[in-house]
Amino acid sequence: MRVKYQFIYLLLLYLFSSCVSEPEGNIEQQHRNAKLYPDYSNLTIPVNIAPLNFKIEEEGEAFFVKLSAAKGELTMGSSDGTFCFSEKKWKRFLADNTGSEITYQIFAKQDGKWKSYTSFSNKITEARVDPFLYYRLLYPGYESWTEISIVQRSLEDFSEKAVIENNVVGQNCVNCHAFNNQNADNFMFHMRGSLGGTYFVKDGDLQKFNLKTKEMKNGAVYPRWHPSGNYVAFSSNKVVQQFHSMDEKKIEVSDLNSSLVLYDVQKNEIMKIPVDKDGQFMDTYPEWSPDGTYLYFCRAKQIGSDYDYRDTKYNLCRSSFNPDTRTFAEPEMVYNAEAIGKSVSFPRVSPEGNALVFTLHNYGCFSIWHKEADLYSVDLNDFSVSECKVNSDFTESYHSWSSNGRWLVFSSKRGDGLTARPYISYIDKNGNASKPFVLPQKDPGFYQGFVKTFNIPEFAQADIDLTPGEIRKVANKEAIQAQWTNN
Repeated sequence: MRVKYQFIYLLLLYLFSSCVSEPEGNIEQQHRNAKLYPDYSNLTIPVNIAPLNFKIEEEGEAFFVKLSAAKGELTMGSSDGTFCFSEKKWKRFLADNTGSEITYQIFAKQDGKWKSYTSFSNKITEARVDPFLYYRLLYPGYESWTEISIVQRSLEDFSEKAVIENNVVGQNCVNCHAFNNQNADNFMFHMRGSLGGTYFVKDGDLQKFNLKTKEMKNGAVYPRWHPSGNYVAFSSNKVVQQFHSMDEKKIEVSDLNSSLVLYDVQKNEIMKIPVDKDGQFMDTYPEWSPDGTYLYFCRAKQIGSDYDYRDTKYNLCRSSFNPDTRTFAEPEMVYNAEAIGKSVSFPRVSPEGNALVFTLHNYGCFSIWHKEADLYSVDLNDFSVSECKVNSDFTESYHSWSSNGRWLVFSSKRGDGLTARPYISYIDKNGNASKPFVLPQKDPGFYQGFVKTFNIPEFAQADIDLTPGEIRKVANKEAIQAQWTNN
């Protein structure tokens, strides 16, 4: 029923909007930018992106927008300042003008007189974005997991579907979804609770595994696929939460201990990654290089019983890997964040292998709760570090690359400081980031009324088709037990 009413609303909106004629006569220049929501001005956008619908948040009884480019125009009127472009016209307009700029002219009619605002331009690049975005939707608090879903959203239009909802598996928590190089043929997610396990999708088939063995102190989390598809690196963590009644930040999530493990998908074997033989460190958040020869990870000193969580600082390290023998070399430091009183989390290497983006924050490893968390980039040729030009005054985290390395998506709380939204930025061949834009929605006011948060956005190239019945059937089966190995 909700979809039906949304369709009726948009139809009426279109009919009323079409009654607004194009401004003419003596038009007063405002010499300032119009207030738009979302702010879709001065961007670089992919040629295959869904329409960037927006609202003009100015006073007026009528509004008009003209999009001009080298090949044609796209015009639209509105009685309330809401602009929802035809998907068919938008797609054709972008395709006709790939590589050039769109100039936006904004008009508002106030007291019977038309006024115009300073125009702006968006560049259309031929670098396509992957057609799908996957993310976890949940409420932004920590009290409940009654409504959690992993959602697939098309970036080329507004269609979306739930890959898995926890209400089909007895309200168990679903999390930590991961792709191998944006490939839906190698997809996995975790489930916690009575039907807990690690679920792998391979060639369309879903299977449930128990990766925790008696030799492991903790379960396997934070998965990252080896590019060969033969291995998955995990962190094995003991996690605690601290709640604060007076602190500005009400919750902190931290590790008491953590180590890295490697799962051999073909052999169903799991083993310790021997980069910390003496147990001096806490190692977490693994990440592979695109050629599979390096494993990057975050490392902090092992805490004691009298620790202060604010003193825990993670550095960025890496170890070379031989996939034929499943062996690792001694680790090396990539970035010493502790030296500047900071901490690193979520390393993500670009598909080209020349850059790594991580989240930098004051302490710990769970940056989503840190307002100061920002994105930084490492040049892997010389290990130099620079701030990404996408940050705000609020949390930036949970980032991932597109398959062609030209797009970076990340979760940002810049809207209200509480709910994370997916933002997408174009990264040029020199590593420069363009102004990020929020994931477009059919209703431009969507984010102003939507209270759930978007976590772990991941680009993907293909559709995942799992039915609730298939998920429920596999979830109720006994998990296939992984076997521990020492080599």
